[in-house]
Amino acid sequence: MKKNTVMSLISYLKGETVTNVDEILEELESEVAKGKAKADANRALYDEIRTAVLVALKSASQPVTAQELADETGYPKGKIVYGLTNYWTDDVKKIDGKVNTYTLQ
Repeated sequence: MKKNTVMSLISYLKGETVTNVDEILEELESEVAKGKAKADANRALYDEIRTAVLVALKSASQPVTAQELADETGYPKGKIVYGLTNYWTDDVKKIDGKVNTYTLQ
């Protein structure tokens, strides 16, 4: 968002006369849409990773580490760990240890 838009919005919120309200609204809506598009893409990526991780866990004969899942699926370890600990807790069981391992529930 442009600094000029932010300054105009501040002026507007302070009750000062602003002539470019439509421009401000358009820019705010654009920022919100950009954030939503990024969030939607991220959700789709985590759904894709989830599918690959669950397939890998199903084929594993013993609990595996996040690094092993990353090696198996080709997805970044950080995204896998985030998904395992925040999104897929109903599907995956975490086994705490020096190095955490994971298996299907």
